[in-house]
Amino acid sequence: MSWPILLGLAVGLLLVLLFLGVRVFVGFLILNLIGVLVLIGPRGFGLFTNSLFETATSPSLMTVALFVLMGEVLFRSGSVDILFDSVDRLIGGLRGRLYVVTIGLSTVFGALSGSAVAVAAMLGRSVLPMMEERGYSRRLSAGTILAGASLAPIIPPSLVAILVGSLADVSIAGLLIAGLVPGLLIAGITLAYVLLRMGRADVERPANTTGTARRAALRLSPFLLVIFSVMGMIILGIATPSESAATGVLGALIVAAIFGKLRLGMVMEAVSGAVRTTVVILIIVASAKLFSQLLSFAGATRGLVSMVSDLGLGPELTFLVMMAIPFILCMFIDWLAFMLLAIPIYQPIVTAMDYDPIWFWTLFMINLTVGSMTPPFGYTLFALKGANPSLSTGDIFAAAWPVVGIFLSAMAVLWAAPWLVTILPGLLR
Repeated sequence: MSWPILLGLAVGLLLVLLFLGVRVFVGFLILNLIGVLVLIGPRGFGLFTNSLFETATSPSLMTVALFVLMGEVLFRSGSVDILFDSVDRLIGGLRGRLYVVTIGLSTVFGALSGSAVAVAAMLGRSVLPMMEERGYSRRLSAGTILAGASLAPIIPPSLVAILVGSLADVSIAGLLIAGLVPGLLIAGITLAYVLLRMGRADVERPANTTGTARRAALRLSPFLLVIFSVMGMIILGIATPSESAATGVLGALIVAAIFGKLRLGMVMEAVSGAVRTTVVILIIVASAKLFSQLLSFAGATRGLVSMVSDLGLGPELTFLVMMAIPFILCMFIDWLAFMLLAIPIYQPIVTAMDYDPIWFWTLFMINLTVGSMTPPFGYTLFALKGANPSLSTGDIFAAAWPVVGIFLSAMAVLWAAPWLVTILPGLLR
């Protein structure tokens, strides 16, 4: 059987399993078991177990567990509530301040969480009702939350960057740092859009004193410890991503202690939650690694490179095609499933086209984020709807499209000016 048929059957089987509601890691395990039987036979189960073990025990994936634990400690300790209140008070009487608060908080939460779905759900429960009570535009408020939440997989430290780096064999530290400028760029464009769209009703100007702002800034200062212990250590070359993730956990524990939130029960709950999340992630990544090995064994990797070269599209058009595919498919399937499926297929093409790997995979991550908030089936949209059932589906869809435009505009800027992505990773070389 030729590799195009095998690849088509593999992709089709996985999509069918996902549409039937099978969990992502279960779908990949089933696909790999069938692939081993078809391509190698029963003797291939040795390769299956060895590949899973080798990937699951990779030191680079320790970073995933530590970043998940850091986020669990911050959220379960209630430190995030203090962060929200402090940012709200610090911004003070700015016109349409809750829009600005939402964008600012989303940027910080993204750095602390890494999950767009988690941030959308949290802001949908806490901030959106407050904005509606104070007369803010429902659609613009929902759009601001969607835009801010979608920064989470981009702003470092990003679990997506760690997974992509591990699967695509790209510098994890480089990918982590590369997301900083694009994330801030998108946040800036979103803020500009909101200020232009803001109506007369969105002009809340509560009283605020200099003393209140100073106290808010003082309460925010411990969170700088967490940010520096992660990103600062990497940028300064003091620590590897795994080491900086460990210092990030330590920083989160110190922050919880400073605010009097550090309890043994809380730590145990955070560890338990982090273990459950990490186990699923490791199984998915290990299965995706084995899938890439099966592609190579079947000749699909070499065949894809030859096929793309024979098309003669050129690097620019090839790039557009490679970006259009996830944008469309992630409207309908889980972005994580697509990422794990696409990276083994895309990697040899990235090398053959001589794209800068940091630049390409950073835009790839942003594209996945766009797909996950694009109607009709974006996961982030459903997270916001679930957190605030009063929002109609029409309101959410109407709020999402301008945000999609913002992200695509940012991607166009990053495509035209790739140095915006590569300038900070270049400092690590």
